[in-house]
Amino acid sequence: MKDGEEKKWFQLAMALAIFTILYNLIEGLIATWFGYQDETLALFGFGVDSFIEMISGIGILYMVLRIQQNPHSHRSDFEKTSLKITGWCFYFLVAALLISVSINLYNQQKPVNTFWGVVISVISILMMLALLKGKLDVGKKLNSEAILADASCTKVCIYMSCVLLISSGIYELTGFQYADAIGTLGLAWFSHQEGRECFEKAASEKYCNHC
Repeated sequence: MKDGEEKKWFQLAMALAIFTILYNLIEGLIATWFGYQDETLALFGFGVDSFIEMISGIGILYMVLRIQQNPHSHRSDFEKTSLKITGWCFYFLVAALLISVSINLYNQQKPVNTFWGVVISVISILMMLALLKGKLDVGKKLNSEAILADASCTKVCIYMSCVLLISSGIYELTGFQYADAIGTLGLAWFSHQEGRECFEKAASEKYCNHC
């Protein structure tokens, strides 16, 4: 690949990383607001997860810049610290969701409605699918296992959006009392998986540079 073409693909990789950060910030603000207003724990937790993904996105942006400057460099201390912070945030989110869902079940608390959970999850699925395709294309063009690994992480965001869509949709259509709680537990499970993966990456040099 020519230098000019490679530079173009790296610019696209950075643009995708920046867009991911900004999108997760906006999604987090909207989801937590409506989650709080409508008393839907699944949507609120989804919003908090978006903020954590934003922190992760900052580490990804730094990674792209590092790889562009030095394709054979190893993961930096900044990236490792970012991964550990992200991992702990995911674990704290898991604990908070489990405690909150237990309280809600004990108090028999139900959401006011889950309409915005359906809307936000549908938008999120569409946006994450577009980001997934973009990151896969960039990773293949640059022959970068690190960027391809980041694309795989985007799949988890799609799965979490699907969990929110299903739980919110079921409650909105049927009023099934425990739909929101089940969706929240699903988000907690995926958050735990993401947290564990963050610590595994921080302790390994796998997927940290050009293949």
